[in-house]
Amino acid sequence: MQEHDNLSEIEIEDQKIIENVELNIWEALIPVIILMALLAYNIFYADGEWFGTYSNQYILLMGGLLAAVVGFRNKVGVVTMLSEIWENLKSIFVPIMILLLVGALAGTWLVSGVIPAMVYYGLQVLNPEIFLPASVVIAAIISIATGSSWTTSATVGIALIGIGTALGISGGMIAGAVISGAYFGDKMSPLSDTTNLAPAMSGADLFTHIRYMALTTGPTILITLIVFGIISTTIDTTGNADISGLLATIDSTFNITPLLFIVPLVVIVLILLKTKPLIALGAGVASAAIFAFIFQPEILQKVASSNAIAIMKAIFTDTAIETDNVKLNELFSSGGIQGMGWTIFLIICAMVFGGVMDAIGALARITRELLKLASSIFGLFASTVISCLGLNVVASDQYLAIVIPGKMFKKAFDDRGLAPENLSRTLEDSGTVTSVLIPWNTCGAYQSGVLGVGVGEYFFYAVFNWLSPFMTLFFAAFRIKIKMMTAPKLA
Repeated sequence: MQEHDNLSEIEIEDQKIIENVELNIWEALIPVIILMALLAYNIFYADGEWFGTYSNQYILLMGGLLAAVVGFRNKVGVVTMLSEIWENLKSIFVPIMILLLVGALAGTWLVSGVIPAMVYYGLQVLNPEIFLPASVVIAAIISIATGSSWTTSATVGIALIGIGTALGISGGMIAGAVISGAYFGDKMSPLSDTTNLAPAMSGADLFTHIRYMALTTGPTILITLIVFGIISTTIDTTGNADISGLLATIDSTFNITPLLFIVPLVVIVLILLKTKPLIALGAGVASAAIFAFIFQPEILQKVASSNAIAIMKAIFTDTAIETDNVKLNELFSSGGIQGMGWTIFLIICAMVFGGVMDAIGALARITRELLKLASSIFGLFASTVISCLGLNVVASDQYLAIVIPGKMFKKAFDDRGLAPENLSRTLEDSGTVTSVLIPWNTCGAYQSGVLGVGVGEYFFYAVFNWLSPFMTLFFAAFRIKIKMMTAPKLA
């Protein structure tokens, strides 16, 4: 995934692990337990509105404050906590800029006719019987090519959501299919930074890591495609009968031409050329603005009194294109940069909580306790998986969910004579792909914000993501393709 641009920019490989001998395991768990309880109450009993629109954000800040109190009791100073919070916030600068650009991208791609064109042609090619499996495959191809699940969602993901919605397919199903394919490609692409980071943490070679990871990833994506194939035979696609009406409405509202596909192609080509994501997405916004002037002058006049103001409105604020079809009216709307505010605030609050937890030594303490439970080879794999999952929840960042377990468990894998690719594969199977299943994790917040579908809606349908850690545990339990390097160093 390339949302942090280059690993060197955030120096994630040099991430220090703070340990605190004063802190016991129960103290380390107190903020986590209370945070989970408050979030659960807010989600299941208060419909996410306990403290208003920003309930989850406030709860994360409360969790951070509680963690700080625990830190004070264990001789951790304010400066140390603020320093770690600042390090966390610096690491999300590029992702936040990407989110802002994605908001601008959605607005300009709407008024330029790019999204309507994708929906228009997509409706004619993708029928409901193959739509979900096809979405998995399309997202996987783009993600392998670009090495970025974030770029995939911001381009073809948005288009597939639009097409599927017009066909009457649930947004949760579509998002689950897109995310499954995007994270498969993200895992298997040598261009992905997490795919490079995991072997770097374990000491494995990149392409050995990818080949070894294919052993668990192949069956997982195959099962995912089978599941979506079965789902496709059972869904009621009410939009299918009205496709001709939808096509006529889109055609009469926008100037639809294949030339509009030049805009997304520009973004994808730039990513393939390893251009920085900020530049690639910025080019997507700029080219869409130019195309809006050329192809959609009437749409711009509907949005604002002048074309220039209409473009600025599409970039920064809410934009809605009215048609005579209610379904399309819901589809052809965008919040621009302003619409990303909730997601960005959530990520910032999550980084504050994760920063305090790291500063007081709680992350290292919890991971070390899990390491103690690894009395067998399966126990070692299970402890690694649980550690990655836990850090995705607590640290709210998939990079930390790879780096910390990678550093903490490396010696244990070496001592048992396990080849380093065992660890790197487990880090990816449980750290990379599950990040998107946590609403306040940077990945979960990003995907739900970009696709416009809540994590709770797509969680079950993100089959590839939640199945991956189970697959790696299945291989470990039955000793399937567990490569040994040397005789164990310890009895």
